[in-house]
Amino acid sequence: MVHFHKENLLFGGGTAGGGADPMQRLLFQVMGAFAEFERALIRERQREGIALAKAAGKYKGRKKALNPEQVRDLLQRVGRGESKARLAREFGVSRQTLYGYLKAGP
Repeated sequence: MVHFHKENLLFGGGTAGGGADPMQRLLFQVMGAFAEFERALIRERQREGIALAKAAGKYKGRKKALNPEQVRDLLQRVGRGESKARLAREFGVSRQTLYGYLKAGP
């Protein structure tokens, strides 16, 4: 059972899915469809805003954890067979971040 206190609307009742009258089910489904549509519009506007900000150079994302010199050093040391876990601790990054740098390459 769903109760919207502010609007004083009550939906559901009885057994799962079968207790509500047809009008209640219709109104509830229409409200759900509008909520889903509204959320899709918000996400679309958000994507457009981020694209505009990136084009203007205002949305740069997160700063890289390692500078290019550190990345070169990391790649060389991994190539020599040093422990990835130990290197991650030494460089102050997670192993997941370390593997991301290895995947990206030089």
